[in-house]
Amino acid sequence: MTEHVIGTLTDPAILIAMLVAIAVFATALTLLPAFGGNQLKTRMRSVALERDELRAKQRARLAAEADRRRKGLREEQSIGMRNIVDRLDLRRALADEGTLQKLKVAGFRGQNPLTRFLFFRLVLPFVGFALASIYLFVLGGLPEQPPLIKVFVCIVVAYAGFYAPVLYVNNRATKRKQSIQMAWPDALDLMLICVESGMSVEAALRRVADEIGAQSVALAEEFILTNAELSYLQERRQAYENLASRTGLESVKSVSQALVQAERYGTPVAHALRVLAAESRDMRMNAAEKKAAALPPKLTVPMILFFLPVLFAIILGPAGIQVSERGIFGDTPKTSSQ
Repeated sequence: MTEHVIGTLTDPAILIAMLVAIAVFATALTLLPAFGGNQLKTRMRSVALERDELRAKQRARLAAEADRRRKGLREEQSIGMRNIVDRLDLRRALADEGTLQKLKVAGFRGQNPLTRFLFFRLVLPFVGFALASIYLFVLGGLPEQPPLIKVFVCIVVAYAGFYAPVLYVNNRATKRKQSIQMAWPDALDLMLICVESGMSVEAALRRVADEIGAQSVALAEEFILTNAELSYLQERRQAYENLASRTGLESVKSVSQALVQAERYGTPVAHALRVLAAESRDMRMNAAEKKAAALPPKLTVPMILFFLPVLFAIILGPAGIQVSERGIFGDTPKTSSQ
């Protein structure tokens, strides 16, 4: 029996079969991780995804808390200002339709900007008067002036503080109108392309707002707000009229009227937009030519004060240096006595 087992194990065919089986098993064991995937990489990927989710949740929670604190502080400030404004009835004394219109043109919407505007018009005169009084009577400003002049200066500073919010709002409105006016022809061209391609007015406004935001943020905001008003207002005409009133520009008003007529009578919008876009481009070119034509008279005084003296110094300076070196304007040489 033992000799039979030994003979079987020493048989070359059986040995070759065993070696082949071992080689196949080793090959399968080697290639199994490749077919089954890398568990470490899979685990690391799942951990990374879970970590990113936790970071996103934490970041959202912190942002929500910061927003809540900021809104709470802002609401407290607005409530305090609103109480003062309502108690003194400043809306009736200092605000009218023109004030609301200026705030809309400047980009301030809602009741909170009006409340802050009236509050600062009330507070800034007293702050300016107090600061001017401290500077003049405590710190010794303008020591050579009599007390009556100092009191007059304090009153002037208080008067300036009263009109400082008005000047700020007017400045913001002017800059915003200029930004919208510069980007308006390009916006009309984009809207014309969108309308001719088959888009609705709402889709065209949304698309133009996305594209024109890099050139004029104010115009993009107005288009987005108009698109929202077209969605929930009962009359679409009111949305177009609100766009014209918020911008305060005649070119925008003419486009709004064209859109209202197109909505009412069914006229093609593309033709009206094409004509209005050409007119807006012509107006922008005329404004640029007007500025270019007004440039030479504005440069006259700077040229006389700054350019011409430097030019004369450059031209006549070397000649003056040469004349001084030759001694023409110096003392004449003395003659020797015989």
